[in-house]
Amino acid sequence: MARTEGSDGRDGKAAAGTSSADRRTRVTVLVALGANLLIAVAKAVGGLLTGSPALLSEAAHSVADSLNEVFLLAALRRSRRPADRRHPFGYGKERFFWSLLAAVGIFVMGGCFSFFQGVEAFRSDAEESFGGYVAGLVVLGVALLAEGASLGRAVHQARGESAKGTGAAGALRDPALRTVIAEDGTAVLGVTLAIVGMALHMVTGQVVWEASASLAIGVLLVCVAFWLGQDARAQLIGEAADPEVSREVRDLLAAQPEIDSVEALFTMKMGLDSTLVAARIDLVPGLDSERVEEVAVRIKRAVVDAVPEVGEIFLDVTDAAAKEAAQSPAATGERGGA
Repeated sequence: MARTEGSDGRDGKAAAGTSSADRRTRVTVLVALGANLLIAVAKAVGGLLTGSPALLSEAAHSVADSLNEVFLLAALRRSRRPADRRHPFGYGKERFFWSLLAAVGIFVMGGCFSFFQGVEAFRSDAEESFGGYVAGLVVLGVALLAEGASLGRAVHQARGESAKGTGAAGALRDPALRTVIAEDGTAVLGVTLAIVGMALHMVTGQVVWEASASLAIGVLLVCVAFWLGQDARAQLIGEAADPEVSREVRDLLAAQPEIDSVEALFTMKMGLDSTLVAARIDLVPGLDSERVEEVAVRIKRAVVDAVPEVGEIFLDVTDAAAKEAAQSPAATGERGGA
Protein backbone atom coordinates (compact mmCIF):
# COMPACT_ATOMS: atom_id res chain seq x y z
CA MET A 1 0.00 0.00 0.00
CA ALA A 2 1.35 3.45 -0.90
CA ARG A 3 0.33 6.88 0.26
CA THR A 4 0.80 10.09 -1.69
CA GLU A 5 1.33 13.56 -0.29
CA GLY A 6 -1.52 16.00 0.06
CA SER A 7 -2.01 18.79 -2.44
CA ASP A 8 -2.92 22.38 -1.70
CA GLY A 9 -5.88 23.31 -3.88
CA ARG A 10 -5.93 27.11 -3.54
CA ASP A 11 -4.65 29.15 -6.45
CA GLY A 12 -4.26 32.90 -6.81
CA LYS A 13 -7.50 33.36 -8.70
CA ALA A 14 -9.58 31.49 -6.12
CA ALA A 15 -7.93 33.37 -3.27
CA ALA A 16 -8.64 36.69 -4.97
CA GLY A 17 -12.29 35.76 -5.47
CA THR A 18 -12.65 34.73 -1.84
CA SER A 19 -10.97 37.92 -0.64
CA SER A 20 -13.39 39.98 -2.72
CA ALA A 21 -16.36 38.06 -1.29
CA ASP A 22 -15.00 38.64 2.22
CA ARG A 23 -14.80 42.39 1.62
CA ARG A 24 -18.43 42.46 0.51
CA THR A 25 -19.47 40.42 3.51
CA ARG A 26 -17.50 42.70 5.84
CA VAL A 27 -19.31 45.74 4.47
CA THR A 28 -22.64 43.95 4.94
CA VAL A 29 -21.77 43.10 8.56
CA LEU A 30 -20.62 46.68 9.26
CA VAL A 31 -23.87 48.07 7.85
CA ALA A 32 -25.83 45.71 10.11
CA LEU A 33 -23.65 46.63 13.12
CA GLY A 34 -24.15 50.36 12.62
CA ALA A 35 -27.91 49.97 12.22
CA ASN A 36 -28.23 47.74 15.29
CA LEU A 37 -26.17 50.01 17.55
CA LEU A 38 -28.30 53.05 16.74
CA ILE A 39 -31.52 51.08 16.99
CA ALA A 40 -30.52 49.46 20.30
CA VAL A 41 -29.97 52.86 21.92
CA ALA A 42 -33.26 54.23 20.58
CA LYS A 43 -35.21 51.14 21.67
CA ALA A 44 -33.64 51.09 25.13
CA VAL A 45 -34.41 54.76 25.76
CA GLY A 46 -37.95 54.37 24.42
CA GLY A 47 -38.50 51.19 26.44
CA LEU A 48 -37.31 52.76 29.69
CA LEU A 49 -39.47 55.86 29.15
CA THR A 50 -42.63 53.92 28.26
CA GLY A 51 -42.07 50.76 30.30
CA SER A 52 -43.07 48.75 27.23
CA PRO A 53 -42.01 45.08 27.56
CA ALA A 54 -42.15 44.58 23.79
CA LEU A 55 -39.90 47.59 23.20
CA LEU A 56 -37.45 46.45 25.90
CA SER A 57 -37.41 42.97 24.35
CA GLU A 58 -36.55 44.51 21.01
CA ALA A 59 -33.79 46.57 22.66
CA ALA A 60 -32.26 43.36 24.03
CA HIS A 61 -32.62 41.82 20.57
CA SER A 62 -30.69 44.69 18.98
CA VAL A 63 -27.95 44.55 21.65
CA ALA A 64 -27.56 40.82 20.99
CA ASP A 65 -27.39 41.44 17.24
CA SER A 66 -24.75 44.14 17.72
CA LEU A 67 -22.56 41.81 19.77
CA ASN A 68 -23.04 39.07 17.21
CA GLU A 69 -21.87 41.37 14.42
CA VAL A 70 -18.64 41.90 16.39
CA PHE A 71 -18.28 38.10 16.54
CA LEU A 72 -18.79 37.85 12.79
CA LEU A 73 -16.15 40.52 12.10
CA ALA A 74 -13.73 38.53 14.24
CA ALA A 75 -14.63 35.41 12.24
CA LEU A 76 -13.90 37.12 8.93
CA ARG A 77 -10.49 38.29 10.13
CA ARG A 78 -9.31 35.22 12.02
CA SER A 79 -10.49 32.60 9.52
CA ARG A 80 -8.11 33.97 6.85
CA ARG A 81 -4.93 33.42 8.83
CA PRO A 82 -2.49 31.18 6.92
CA ALA A 83 -1.84 27.61 7.99
CA ASP A 84 0.98 27.06 10.47
CA ARG A 85 2.61 24.19 12.35
CA ARG A 86 -0.09 24.03 15.02
CA HIS A 87 -2.92 24.30 12.48
CA PRO A 88 -1.64 22.73 9.24
CA PHE A 89 -5.08 22.87 7.61
CA GLY A 90 -5.54 26.56 8.33
CA TYR A 91 -8.07 28.47 10.42
CA GLY A 92 -11.14 28.17 8.21
CA LYS A 93 -13.25 26.66 11.00
CA GLU A 94 -12.88 29.88 13.03
CA ARG A 95 -15.80 31.07 10.92
CA PHE A 96 -18.03 28.33 12.29
CA PHE A 97 -16.86 28.82 15.90
CA TRP A 98 -17.72 32.53 15.96
CA SER A 99 -21.02 31.81 14.25
CA LEU A 100 -21.80 29.38 17.08
CA LEU A 101 -21.06 32.14 19.61
CA ALA A 102 -23.39 34.44 17.70
CA ALA A 103 -26.16 31.84 17.94
CA VAL A 104 -25.59 31.53 21.69
CA GLY A 105 -25.74 35.33 21.96
CA ILE A 106 -29.09 35.44 20.17
CA PHE A 107 -30.46 32.74 22.48
CA VAL A 108 -29.20 34.15 25.80
CA MET A 109 -29.35 37.92 25.31
CA GLY A 110 -32.31 38.07 22.95
CA GLY A 111 -34.57 35.08 23.50
CA CYS A 112 -34.24 34.68 27.27
CA PHE A 113 -34.65 38.40 27.99
CA SER A 114 -37.74 38.54 25.77
CA PHE A 115 -39.28 35.65 27.68
CA PHE A 116 -38.48 37.40 30.96
CA GLN A 117 -40.13 40.62 29.80
CA GLY A 118 -43.22 38.78 28.59
CA VAL A 119 -43.66 36.86 31.85
CA GLU A 120 -43.11 40.00 33.93
CA ALA A 121 -45.73 41.86 31.88
CA PHE A 122 -48.28 39.08 32.50
CA ARG A 123 -47.57 39.20 36.24
CA SER A 124 -47.64 42.98 36.50
CA ASP A 125 -50.71 44.53 38.16
CA ALA A 126 -49.50 48.11 37.84
CA GLU A 127 -51.79 50.80 36.46
CA GLU A 128 -51.30 51.13 32.74
CA SER A 129 -49.93 54.34 31.34
CA PHE A 130 -49.53 55.05 27.66
CA GLY A 131 -47.38 58.13 28.01
CA GLY A 132 -44.63 58.01 25.41
CA TYR A 133 -46.13 55.05 23.53
CA VAL A 134 -46.52 57.14 20.40
CA ALA A 135 -42.82 57.96 20.57
CA GLY A 136 -42.12 54.27 21.10
CA LEU A 137 -44.08 53.36 17.99
CA VAL A 138 -42.13 55.98 16.05
CA VAL A 139 -38.86 54.43 17.29
CA LEU A 140 -40.05 51.01 16.14
CA GLY A 141 -41.09 52.43 12.78
CA VAL A 142 -37.62 53.88 12.25
CA ALA A 143 -36.10 50.59 13.42
CA LEU A 144 -38.21 48.71 10.90
CA LEU A 145 -36.87 50.88 8.08
CA ALA A 146 -33.26 50.51 9.27
CA GLU A 147 -33.51 46.73 9.73
CA GLY A 148 -35.21 46.45 6.34
CA ALA A 149 -32.39 48.39 4.69
CA SER A 150 -29.76 46.17 6.34
CA LEU A 151 -31.67 43.04 5.30
CA GLY A 152 -31.94 44.40 1.75
CA ARG A 153 -28.15 44.86 1.64
CA ALA A 154 -27.53 41.28 2.81
CA VAL A 155 -30.08 39.77 0.42
CA HIS A 156 -28.62 41.81 -2.45
CA GLN A 157 -25.18 40.35 -1.74
CA ALA A 158 -26.60 36.82 -1.55
CA ARG A 159 -28.30 37.30 -4.91
CA GLY A 160 -25.07 38.64 -6.36
CA GLU A 161 -23.18 35.55 -5.22
CA SER A 162 -25.92 33.34 -6.66
CA ALA A 163 -25.74 35.15 -10.00
CA LYS A 164 -22.01 34.36 -10.19
CA GLY A 165 -22.81 30.68 -10.38
CA THR A 166 -22.69 29.48 -6.78
CA GLY A 167 -26.44 28.83 -6.70
CA ALA A 168 -28.97 29.82 -4.08
CA ALA A 169 -27.60 27.36 -1.52
CA GLY A 170 -24.00 28.23 -2.31
CA ALA A 171 -24.66 31.92 -1.87
CA LEU A 172 -25.56 31.27 1.77
CA ARG A 173 -22.70 28.90 2.56
CA ASP A 174 -20.86 31.79 4.27
CA PRO A 175 -21.99 31.55 7.92
CA ALA A 176 -21.35 35.28 8.43
CA LEU A 177 -23.68 36.29 5.59
CA ARG A 178 -26.20 33.64 6.58
CA THR A 179 -26.20 34.91 10.17
CA VAL A 180 -26.70 38.53 9.11
CA ILE A 181 -29.66 37.57 6.90
CA ALA A 182 -31.16 35.48 9.72
CA GLU A 183 -30.66 38.28 12.26
CA ASP A 184 -32.04 41.02 10.06
CA GLY A 185 -34.98 38.92 8.91
CA THR A 186 -35.76 38.05 12.52
CA ALA A 187 -35.40 41.72 13.50
CA VAL A 188 -37.93 42.79 10.87
CA LEU A 189 -40.41 40.19 12.12
CA GLY A 190 -39.66 41.06 15.75
CA VAL A 191 -40.20 44.79 15.24
CA THR A 192 -43.45 44.05 13.41
CA LEU A 193 -44.64 41.91 16.34
CA ALA A 194 -43.65 44.66 18.81
CA ILE A 195 -45.57 47.30 16.82
CA VAL A 196 -48.67 45.12 16.66
CA GLY A 197 -48.45 44.31 20.36
CA MET A 198 -48.02 47.94 21.42
CA ALA A 199 -50.80 49.14 19.11
CA LEU A 200 -53.26 46.54 20.39
CA HIS A 201 -52.26 47.37 23.96
CA MET A 202 -53.09 51.02 23.36
CA VAL A 203 -56.38 50.25 21.62
CA THR A 204 -57.70 47.65 24.09
CA GLY A 205 -55.91 48.73 27.25
CA GLN A 206 -54.89 45.10 27.83
CA VAL A 207 -51.22 44.38 28.45
CA VAL A 208 -51.75 40.77 27.36
CA TRP A 209 -51.22 41.83 23.74
CA GLU A 210 -47.84 43.36 24.41
CA ALA A 211 -46.78 40.55 26.73
CA SER A 212 -47.76 38.03 24.05
CA ALA A 213 -45.74 39.97 21.48
CA SER A 214 -42.71 39.82 23.79
CA LEU A 215 -43.10 36.06 24.23
CA ALA A 216 -43.53 35.62 20.47
CA ILE A 217 -40.30 37.56 19.89
CA GLY A 218 -38.59 35.24 22.38
CA VAL A 219 -39.84 32.13 20.58
CA LEU A 220 -38.70 33.58 17.24
CA LEU A 221 -35.20 34.32 18.55
CA VAL A 222 -34.80 30.90 20.19
CA CYS A 223 -35.82 29.14 16.96
CA VAL A 224 -33.36 31.16 14.88
CA ALA A 225 -30.58 30.64 17.45
CA PHE A 226 -31.23 26.87 17.42
CA TRP A 227 -31.09 26.75 13.61
CA LEU A 228 -27.84 28.74 13.41
CA GLY A 229 -26.30 26.78 16.29
CA GLN A 230 -27.14 23.41 14.72
CA ASP A 231 -25.49 24.45 11.46
CA ALA A 232 -22.34 25.74 13.19
CA ARG A 233 -22.14 22.60 15.36
CA ALA A 234 -22.29 20.34 12.31
CA GLN A 235 -19.46 22.26 10.66
CA LEU A 236 -17.26 22.24 13.77
CA ILE A 237 -17.69 18.50 14.31
CA GLY A 238 -16.60 17.89 10.73
CA GLU A 239 -19.32 17.82 8.10
CA ALA A 240 -18.84 16.09 4.77
CA ALA A 241 -18.79 18.14 1.59
CA ASP A 242 -22.02 18.76 -0.28
CA PRO A 243 -23.22 15.62 -2.12
CA GLU A 244 -22.71 17.31 -5.51
CA VAL A 245 -19.05 18.03 -4.70
CA SER A 246 -18.44 14.49 -3.43
CA ARG A 247 -20.15 13.03 -6.49
CA GLU A 248 -18.10 15.22 -8.82
CA VAL A 249 -14.82 14.20 -7.17
CA ARG A 250 -15.75 10.50 -7.20
CA ASP A 251 -16.78 10.61 -10.87
CA LEU A 252 -13.59 12.46 -11.77
CA LEU A 253 -11.43 9.89 -10.00
CA ALA A 254 -13.32 6.97 -11.53
CA ALA A 255 -12.86 8.46 -15.00
CA GLN A 256 -9.05 8.43 -14.73
CA PRO A 257 -7.58 5.68 -16.97
CA GLU A 258 -5.01 4.67 -14.33
CA ILE A 259 -7.63 4.10 -11.61
CA ASP A 260 -9.28 0.70 -11.64
CA SER A 261 -11.75 1.52 -8.83
CA VAL A 262 -12.44 4.05 -6.07
CA GLU A 263 -12.67 1.96 -2.91
CA ALA A 264 -13.59 4.79 -0.51
CA LEU A 265 -13.97 8.55 -0.56
CA PHE A 266 -13.92 10.79 2.52
CA THR A 267 -14.56 14.54 2.51
CA MET A 268 -14.73 17.22 5.19
CA LYS A 269 -15.32 20.95 5.05
CA MET A 270 -12.31 22.74 6.49
CA GLY A 271 -13.61 26.25 5.92
CA LEU A 272 -15.76 28.40 3.70
CA ASP A 273 -13.90 27.57 0.49
CA SER A 274 -11.74 24.61 1.47
CA THR A 275 -12.65 20.92 1.46
CA LEU A 276 -10.35 18.09 2.48
CA VAL A 277 -10.56 14.98 0.29
CA ALA A 278 -9.10 11.57 1.14
CA ALA A 279 -9.60 8.77 -1.38
CA ARG A 280 -8.65 5.09 -1.26
CA ILE A 281 -8.05 3.97 -4.85
CA ASP A 282 -6.99 0.82 -6.66
CA LEU A 283 -4.76 1.42 -9.68
CA VAL A 284 -4.64 -0.70 -12.81
CA PRO A 285 -1.98 -3.44 -12.74
CA GLY A 286 1.47 -2.95 -14.20
CA LEU A 287 2.41 0.50 -12.90
CA ASP A 288 5.87 0.81 -11.36
CA SER A 289 6.55 3.04 -8.32
CA GLU A 290 7.78 6.03 -10.35
CA ARG A 291 4.77 5.85 -12.63
CA VAL A 292 2.48 5.69 -9.58
CA GLU A 293 3.93 8.95 -8.23
CA GLU A 294 3.51 10.70 -11.59
CA VAL A 295 -0.06 9.47 -11.91
CA ALA A 296 -0.92 10.57 -8.38
CA VAL A 297 0.37 14.10 -8.99
CA ARG A 298 -1.53 14.38 -12.27
CA ILE A 299 -4.77 13.07 -10.75
CA LYS A 300 -4.61 15.46 -7.80
CA ARG A 301 -3.97 18.38 -10.11
CA ALA A 302 -6.91 17.34 -12.29
CA VAL A 303 -9.23 17.18 -9.26
CA VAL A 304 -8.08 20.55 -7.95
CA ASP A 305 -8.51 22.20 -11.35
CA ALA A 306 -11.98 20.73 -11.86
CA VAL A 307 -13.29 21.26 -8.30
CA PRO A 308 -12.02 24.59 -6.90
CA GLU A 309 -13.51 23.83 -3.45
CA VAL A 310 -10.94 21.09 -2.88
CA GLY A 311 -8.22 22.53 -0.65
CA GLU A 312 -6.30 19.36 0.25
CA ILE A 313 -6.40 15.95 -1.40
CA PHE A 314 -4.79 12.74 -0.18
CA LEU A 315 -4.69 9.56 -2.26
CA ASP A 316 -4.20 6.18 -0.63
CA VAL A 317 -3.19 3.63 -3.25
CA THR A 318 -4.31 0.22 -2.07
CA ASP A 319 -5.27 -3.23 -3.32
CA ALA A 320 -8.95 -3.88 -4.04
CA ALA A 321 -8.51 -7.26 -2.37
CA ALA A 322 -8.66 -5.42 0.97
CA LYS A 323 -12.43 -5.91 1.13
CA GLU A 324 -12.78 -4.60 4.66
CA ALA A 325 -12.16 -1.09 3.38
CA ALA A 326 -14.93 -1.29 0.80
CA GLN A 327 -17.36 -2.81 3.27
CA SER A 328 -16.90 -0.27 6.08
CA PRO A 329 -19.77 2.16 6.84
CA ALA A 330 -17.59 5.12 5.89
CA ALA A 331 -16.71 3.59 2.54
CA THR A 332 -20.29 2.73 1.68
CA GLY A 333 -21.64 6.07 2.87
CA GLU A 334 -23.89 4.52 5.53
CA ARG A 335 -22.57 6.75 8.29
CA GLY A 336 -20.42 9.79 7.69
CA GLY A 337 -18.96 8.66 4.37
CA ALA A 338 -19.21 10.77 1.24
